[in-house]
Amino acid sequence: MAGEKQDNVWPLPKFYFKVEVEGGMTASFQEVSGLDAEVDVYEYRHGDSKDFTKIKMPGLKKYSDVTLKKGHFTGDIQFFEWFSKNQLNTIERKGVTIKLLNEGGNPEIVWTLTNAFPKSVKSTDLNSGSSDAAIEQLVLAHEGLVIAKG
Repeated sequence: MAGEKQDNVWPLPKFYFKVEVEGGMTASFQEVSGLDAEVDVYEYRHGDSKDFTKIKMPGLKKYSDVTLKKGHFTGDIQFFEWFSKNQLNTIERKGVTIKLLNEGGNPEIVWTLTNAFPKSVKSTDLNSGSSDAAIEQLVLAHEGLVIAKG
């Protein structure tokens, strides 16, 4: 097929994105994963039903934990500081916004996490025989995920 007859609509690349954490926490992230939602399905059949099947109904929504990965930088311990603030019955929850950007730097799709807090922080592994960058990981638990157009 000739180039002029091909479709001019292409999927967005996934490498151009921005993460904003409420309260001014800033970082350039390498990877974001876990932007998933699902619903429990409940099955029910009442006793006088003439159908030999169950009715399926939606139940409670469930959201996956979201994992953020970024490089370690000199003096940067903001993930660990946020994680350290969480104690029993004292949780610092924040809104988190992830934006998939187009080539102009404008958001096309926006994921918003509600009441997010750090579930775990994982520092980099250390290896004297490697030249890889030091990467840290923050796993966020949250209470809701909203997906919207940019």
